[in-house]
Amino acid sequence: MGKNKFITEFEINASQKILFPYLSTASGLAQWFADDVNINEDKVYSFLWDGDQHLAKKVAQKANVSVKFEFLPETEEDEDDPNYIELKLNVNELTQSVFIQITDYSDLDDEEEQEDLWENIVYSLKQLIGG
Repeated sequence: MGKNKFITEFEINASQKILFPYLSTASGLAQWFADDVNINEDKVYSFLWDGDQHLAKKVAQKANVSVKFEFLPETEEDEDDPNYIELKLNVNELTQSVFIQITDYSDLDDEEEQEDLWENIVYSLKQLIGG
């Protein structure tokens, strides 16, 4: 089965400096993104969703702008083409509105289901920060 790149964007009423720790740290991510997030001594992130653990490495980070997590391979196909999630903060120069752009590259192929999933996840973030 092929992988799909799903990209969506949400406006968030908070500054990049306030938002970024929620996107880039294990403690911040654990508050809204997953049931729990831990990081080990090898800097491998453990994301826990519904009792399932998924391991990832932070492969890119630009302070107050973006972070990318690449999931460790679970299958042979994943070794050559790993799943990843990239969270990017964009600012509209005209309105100064902050948007979170999410790129979800995975096996999920139901775009409507992914949109609903990300709406719920980002809603949790908005509730947390009051945005």
